[in-house]
Formats: sequence, structure tokens, C-alpha cells
Amino acid sequence: MGGTLPELERPAPDFRLPAFTADQPEPTTLGLGDFRGRWLALYFYPKDFTGGCTLEARGFQKDLARFHSLEAEVAGISADALDDHAAFCDSEGLTFPLLSDPGGKVSQLYGSWLPPFSQRHTFLIDPQGTLRARWVAVRPSGHSQEVLDELGRLRLLSSESLTT
Repeated sequence: MGGTLPELERPAPDFRLPAFTADQPEPTTLGLGDFRGRWLALYFYPKDFTGGCTLEARGFQKDLARFHSLEAEVAGISADALDDHAAFCDSEGLTFPLLSDPGGKVSQLYGSWLPPFSQRHTFLIDPQGTLRARWVAVRPSGHSQEVLDELGRLRLLSSESLTT
């Protein structure tokens, strides 16, 4: 039903979904390959405009410059329609992309689907497309900082392995 969580240290499941991004006037599509060469914090959430989802999105937006300074992007996925994503981004000042997965196919690939909603899970994917960390049953408060901390740790490990 919810899919199987993908294994760590394996290629992240590929995807391509309709996306709303604040910097593009027209809807677009984004996929895993569009983030190649940068880290990706890919988070799944149940529904735009709900309390926990708003809190989580605000946290990622607040920390977005820090993610960018670590060569990372943030993207959210839910079953909401693009129009809902556009209104949510406008209402909350979100500048990272929100992807629409109405049938839950991508959410299932990431073990994050409980019809009719995506579950609150986050995945950290490295620049080569390998799944390096995951969080399930996320608590929205402070979650962005958890992801940043792990991103910093993994980047440090990666740079150390390059020098040895």
C-alpha cells in the first residue's frame, strides 16, 4: 500500500512530476536528474495549508540559503494539485519547488504513500543520485535543521574520503 522504503547507499528512485516553482510563471516538470550535481533534500508531506505541513515548509524556507550554501536543493512532494501548490507557495513565500503526485506513484517508490496522502518522510540524495539518509514519521518542528546537520556531516565525510 505505502510502498517500500528505498535502501540507503543505493540509487534513489527516479521520478518526473509536474512542479510549481515560484521563479517560473508556467508549470514545469522536474525529475531526479534535474538535481544531478547537487545534494537534494526531498521531502514528502500530506497536504498544503495544514498545520504540520506549513510548519515544515516554513522551516525549509527559513533554512534554504543554508542548504544552498552547502550545494543542496530542497523539493517537496504531495498529492496536491499544482494550483494548490501555487497558492501555498504564494501564501507562505516558498521559493523551492513543490511537485504534484496526485496518484502517489512517486510517493510509493519512496515508501511514502498512504492513500490518499503522502506520508511525512524525507530523503537526502547526494549529487550522484545515491540515497544517503532518510527520515520517516518526521516531526515538522526543527526537521529542516536535522536534515542540515546530516547534510553537513555527509559532506564532511565525502570530502575526507576524497583526500585519503
